[in-house]
Amino acid sequence: MQNSNIKQGGCLMYTVDLNCDLGESFGNYKCGMDEEVIPYISSANVACGFHASDPVVMAKTVALAKESGVCIGAHPGYPDLAGFGRRNLDASPEEVKAMVQYQVGALHAFCTAQRVRLCHVKPHGAMYNMACRDQALAEAVCEGIFEVDPGLILLGPAGSQLLNAAEAFGLTCAREVFADRAYEEDGSLVPRSRPGAMITDEDEAITRVIRMVKDKKVTAVTGRDIEVTADSVCVHGDGPKALAFVVKIREALKIENIQVVPFGKLDG
Repeated sequence: MQNSNIKQGGCLMYTVDLNCDLGESFGNYKCGMDEEVIPYISSANVACGFHASDPVVMAKTVALAKESGVCIGAHPGYPDLAGFGRRNLDASPEEVKAMVQYQVGALHAFCTAQRVRLCHVKPHGAMYNMACRDQALAEAVCEGIFEVDPGLILLGPAGSQLLNAAEAFGLTCAREVFADRAYEEDGSLVPRSRPGAMITDEDEAITRVIRMVKDKKVTAVTGRDIEVTADSVCVHGDGPKALAFVVKIREALKIENIQVVPFGKLDG
């Protein structure tokens, strides 16, 4: 799957998906601004109860996405509520595969109940980062998805073990970039524990997004430009500037002749 460039009225028109991690509240704990953010995105990655969320939140988030015509994806993570799924877990590939199937299956049930299609899967946090580097974990994630539904799209960074494994299993892939995260020279994300890992300036985030979509480049923390491919742009829903980011990015994409299109309508 890839973002496409087409001529429209003599102008070069790009298409890209805009995704956000949502449904991360649980019980009495509120996280994110799902209701406000969701009208501005085209795909929602819905937490499935392990790193965040609960059954009621999952059902409500699916309903919100359906109402706004937003594509729904499962966002499975490690069972780590206290660490929000961002702490590395020493889990075997067999355990990771089962975790993925459990969570994808749970969200699939809520989608079925509301007569809407589950479109994609994007692993969360530490599971995402570890599977990008570790071939065995990447294969476990992809095998888990494939056995549940081989038609699901896997969302991950270009050149990662995660997408390599997806291609080996025959899963459709979409390549993701991040509006609000800094990059290492190898294309990986700068760990959140390091200064400068998060992009907090809205104008800087917008400039980076436009360049990633149009020029397929981003400046790493070292100052060196690296190549990236943007089928989808992610804005983290739990960030304090999530709403401001997604609103301004959506406006900037329109100005730059970049059409926001959900996964199901991307060419590839």
